[in-house]
Amino acid sequence: MTEPPIPQRAPLPVRTSRLVLRTYTEEDVEPLLEYNADPEVARFLLEEPWTPENAETQVARRMQRTGIEEPGSALALVVEHEGQVVGDVALWTTGDTTSRGEVGWAFHPAHTGRGFATEAMRTVLQIAFDHYRMHRVVAQLDARNDRSARLCERIGLKQEGRLREDWWSKGEWTDTLVYAMLEREWKTP
Repeated sequence: MTEPPIPQRAPLPVRTSRLVLRTYTEEDVEPLLEYNADPEVARFLLEEPWTPENAETQVARRMQRTGIEEPGSALALVVEHEGQVVGDVALWTTGDTTSRGEVGWAFHPAHTGRGFATEAMRTVLQIAFDHYRMHRVVAQLDARNDRSARLCERIGLKQEGRLREDWWSKGEWTDTLVYAMLEREWKTP
């Protein structure tokens, strides 16, 4: 059986009732640095807090992630509310196929608790399943990250497992929670 054809690009930007999800630009360096430099934001992420020196590199790298076209490709999006950057989200392929993806996110602490992450991640799942026709999407997160675990549950991802001390992160072994959704679960809420 062959995989479904993959469209070249998702129609961007994507607008929801309150948000705009768009690709990165050079102007995003400062607003993204503002929260990605925060040790509390970076605490559960794979990378260290951003510094002014590496913020431009981070944004330049993400500017290249404009769509799922082949294994190893990614879609990285900035999330805006009323013209202000409130977070960032990403979808990337896993393994040697475009039919499986993984998602990740980070949001500015000043804008949490308003449902922006839920709205943005539902939009990313819609892009993954409806546009890219992915079969399965996962989210892997530090097991101590209760807020992200609750977000996964709100958007309909199911917890599939807990990997004990499988990741060395910032000087310690950490557990990973694995959440996932299948395309058929997306289509039948």
